[in-house]
Amino acid sequence: WALTFSLLSSTAFAECSQETLSIKGQFGSAQFAVSVADTADERAQGLMFVEQMPRLTGMLFVYEQPSSVAFWMKNTLIPLDMIFADENGVVQSIHENAIPGDLTAIPGGDNIQYVLELNAGVAKMLGLKPENVMQHPAIEKAAWPCE
Repeated sequence: WALTFSLLSSTAFAECSQETLSIKGQFGSAQFAVSVADTADERAQGLMFVEQMPRLTGMLFVYEQPSSVAFWMKNTLIPLDMIFADENGVVQSIHENAIPGDLTAIPGGDNIQYVLELNAGVAKMLGLKPENVMQHPAIEKAAWPCE
C-alpha cells in the first residue's frame, strides 16, 4: 500500500498540542493524531471496540508515575503496535502486531510512564526503535520538550 507521512526536523515542532504526538529517531520525525487516556477509566477502555483507526492515528496512555505495565487485547478489534516509553518519553520497548482479542499479557517493562498504541505495522514502516524520543505536552520531564 502507498502511505505518505511527513518527516520533519525537530525544529519544525515549535508548538505541541494535546491532539498530536511526535516521535523522532534515525528515520527523522513523524507526527500522529492521538487521543489521550490519562485517567484509570480511559486507560481501562483504551481502544476496545474500535473497529478501525486512520493509519497515522493512535492513543497515548499516560500514567501518573513510572511503573511496570502490561497490556492485553481483550475486546480490541484491530491489531496494534505498542510503544512503551519512560518518564522522559524515551522509547524503552516496542511490541509489534498485538493480536486482536488475545488475553496474553504484553509486558512493557519497568519504569514505563507512557504507552503509544498505533495501527499494527506502523512501527516497522517507520523503523521505530528503543531510544527514539516522543514529544507531547503530557510528557512533563521530556527529553524532547515542547517549545
